[in-house]
Amino acid sequence: MPLLQTMLGAAGEQDDFRHGGNVRELSDKAKCAPEDLLDFSASINPLGPPDWVRETAVASLSDIGRYPDPDNSELTLAACEHFQVWPTEALAGNGSGELMDAVLRSSRLSKAVIPTPSYVDYARACQSCGLRVEFLPLEESAGFAVDWVSLDSHLTEPAAVILTQPNNPTGVCFDADKLRELARRREDSLFVVDEAFADFVPGLDRLVKDRPDNVVVLYSLTKFFSLPGLRVALCFARPERIQAIRSKLPPWTVNTLAQRVGARCFADKTFMDSAREGVSELRESLASELATVPGLKIFPSSANFILCRVSRVGMSAKPLAEKLLAEGVAIRLCDNFRGLDETWFRVAVRSARDNDRLVRSLKSISGVKTASKRRKSPALMLQGTSSDAGKSVLAAALCRIFVQEGLNPAPFKAQNMALNSCVTADGLEMGRAQATQALACGLAPDVRMNPVLLKPNTDVGSQVIVMGRPVGNMAVREYVEYKPKAMEAVRQAYDELSAEHGVMVLEGAGSPAEINLRSHDIVNMAMAEYAEARVLLVGDIDRGGVFAALAGTMELLNDWERKLVAGFILNKFRGDPTLLDPALERIRERTGKPFLGVVSFLNDLGLPDEDSVAFKSHDQNAAAGENQVDVAVVDLPRISNFTDVDPLRAEPDVNLRVVRSAAELGRPDAVILPGSKSTVGDLRYLRETGLDEAIKGLMGKSVLVGICGGFQMLGQYIADPEKVESEAGTVEGLGILPIATTMGKEKTLTQVEGSHTASGLDVRGYEIHHGTSEPLLPSIRPVFRTKLSAPLGWGLKNGAAWGAYLHGLFDADGFRRHFIDQLRKRRGWEPLKTPQTVFNLNPALDRLADAVRSALDMDAIFRLIG
Repeated sequence: MPLLQTMLGAAGEQDDFRHGGNVRELSDKAKCAPEDLLDFSASINPLGPPDWVRETAVASLSDIGRYPDPDNSELTLAACEHFQVWPTEALAGNGSGELMDAVLRSSRLSKAVIPTPSYVDYARACQSCGLRVEFLPLEESAGFAVDWVSLDSHLTEPAAVILTQPNNPTGVCFDADKLRELARRREDSLFVVDEAFADFVPGLDRLVKDRPDNVVVLYSLTKFFSLPGLRVALCFARPERIQAIRSKLPPWTVNTLAQRVGARCFADKTFMDSAREGVSELRESLASELATVPGLKIFPSSANFILCRVSRVGMSAKPLAEKLLAEGVAIRLCDNFRGLDETWFRVAVRSARDNDRLVRSLKSISGVKTASKRRKSPALMLQGTSSDAGKSVLAAALCRIFVQEGLNPAPFKAQNMALNSCVTADGLEMGRAQATQALACGLAPDVRMNPVLLKPNTDVGSQVIVMGRPVGNMAVREYVEYKPKAMEAVRQAYDELSAEHGVMVLEGAGSPAEINLRSHDIVNMAMAEYAEARVLLVGDIDRGGVFAALAGTMELLNDWERKLVAGFILNKFRGDPTLLDPALERIRERTGKPFLGVVSFLNDLGLPDEDSVAFKSHDQNAAAGENQVDVAVVDLPRISNFTDVDPLRAEPDVNLRVVRSAAELGRPDAVILPGSKSTVGDLRYLRETGLDEAIKGLMGKSVLVGICGGFQMLGQYIADPEKVESEAGTVEGLGILPIATTMGKEKTLTQVEGSHTASGLDVRGYEIHHGTSEPLLPSIRPVFRTKLSAPLGWGLKNGAAWGAYLHGLFDADGFRRHFIDQLRKRRGWEPLKTPQTVFNLNPALDRLADAVRSALDMDAIFRLIG
């Protein structure tokens, strides 16, 4: 029979009651910020709190001007419904500690029996309530199981027996039926069962409902729901005992926020099931890894923590804890648990990444050489409060700044939804924005920089391109199902690319607060977490409402997502930035995040836009100025590669207009039909708006140009026998060029160099299209030819209409000037002959970098990437 140890009320030192989780004290010793400490000393569910906790707490703030419900009715009823007990058998309190004191004070008992090791505060509670405590050691040789016979033999006088289910710190569960049997036999004793960790144990026989009259069950929401800061718990007992316990409590023991959050916890069955399963998997994995550390003995646990022992002779756990703390890792020394000595320690179950770090640190301290795990390259991620907030441009700026600092950066965007794409040297398709960012880094475009590209072809579907190649057209729900596979490609691409570079500059998409997309996110916070990136949240002040957007975004983020946000950037500001100071301070106080800069509105950057938002915002009614030729670009619903016309916009003698109706078209010097991701659908749009007849009416009056999809539309017909784009089969084109297009499933992706047939001037660019186009009449001639003389496009002999599949053809300074000069000649103006502008993005990127560098707190940003 184990030796019974006795403690009189005043015995024991204050240090006997120390706890884990004192983050401030531990971080001071570790010489790190509290948020940087990896705390394994407090056993809190690593998968909590539930995502809705913040919003529920914030929504409850409107009621803080009133006293909380003294009966905790909503909370108590929710708990009773969950556990299927009567409301008269439940009582809420400000944490289990408060309820334990009230239970003991109402018991009128003078003795307590505590099987040990156990939670150290039980002894403190007994001491403060004047109970004499007898400790019943749980033997390691018996797996720390309760010895019911021994326990029974020490209940010859009434006593309060305090047990934890499962035990803290051993994680061992006891047989609930054995307790029921003993309680019925010892009716004059009180059995207090603390089920603080019971939710972690699948299928556990709970005593909340099926309990004898002399059993009280304590239940805390602290551990399982990760709510130690709210202090909310309940106890369950027969009604008469509940009333006696209530009499020992002060009024209003549970605040309004805790009541509301606690009530909702009991309704969240989804969180309970997923957390129970997830923590179990994490625990088993951690236990298996810890068992490989030499000199440690690991004890099986059913809870969210694991008890360990230093098994090497003459060694204690204290030096180990000190070495770990020097690395920013805290464990729970167990020498103040009665029955355990200085060789014991406990570790909480945390995330897989945290657990891996703990195991690696333990092995390193133990002298075990582990396979080197490459630390991820430092990473910074730009996310926005909306689309077109300027993320792409700011990412390009940071890429160029980091190049200037010699940091070897690379850009990355996991998933890009855009119709503006380019082709890499190896014939793979990626987003144009990442190609620009690659240029800012001094790198060739690499499809790993944008592993997933979505090109919308309907309002509810897109062509999905993974690692540069199309994998199919998918509706939204189809793509959601496909996303796990897409994420595999994203992770592989990121790992490979980041291994080759010193710092990664990531870009998000849209807003991370699009909560309807959060569950299957692969491009915003999920990617930031995987890359271990600090996030800069960008707000567009030019569109208005930016402070609401920033604060609202932070409110809608989950707790772990908010922790990734390092600060804010205001973009596109016009005016005196000092006028913003009161608002910046208010947002900083509200969110706890600093502003890292205010970037002015930068006019005429000369950089390609990522999507068509900016393109579609251009003034379509601007009249041509003096000595300017008038070029109209038709805005198609599924316009793609709209940046083809950017070099024309930069020319001083060109007025570039965006038109959306026949009335806006007028009589320009040239009409450009740009690329389209849905050629047949956009051709239908031209007919519905009357633009088709308006364009045909300009034959002989304006030069008509088609690029890619626009080239196909200029032809006689488009056949789609394999229904790549349309169910229509064959549709008529505009009939301007005598060509016929046949769609095909294979997609042409290639970079091309060639020359303009009439002038001999060089052009270069890339082709991205389905299908081929063939001439129908000899009256048509090749407009461009490759270096091997293959036709790149076709046009009328008089030059009045022509088209090509070549994106980027206007980037060539010589050909662009030739095209404009031909329009000038048609007006009777002198050609300028020499290029008026040089289309080179590098000077623009340098100007951008200079402007952004001067606007941001670059010292703070450099600290973020180490």
